[in-house]
Amino acid sequence: MDSKTFSNMLAGRLGRDAEDVQVVIKYLANVIADQIKVGDSVTVPGFGAFEPKMRTERVASNPATGKKLLVPPKLSVSFKPSALLRQKVK
Repeated sequence: MDSKTFSNMLAGRLGRDAEDVQVVIKYLANVIADQIKVGDSVTVPGFGAFEPKMRTERVASNPATGKKLLVPPKLSVSFKPSALLRQKVK
């Protein structure tokens, strides 16, 4: 499902304008991203939790040349679905 279809479906269920729903989704994503950047996790009740994870520095190799290179540490995001969401999907 693409974002336009998702926002239209959500707008229909809420009885709101699709453009307003798109703005809310955009701001929700921005709030989650801002909190992850500062190291906080974000829990959406009934949906799940977004948690920041710091990946450690590691050595990798280029498969084409075989040359070793150092991959710097970086922040990534993990998502843990809530029990309610897991139950609804089953």
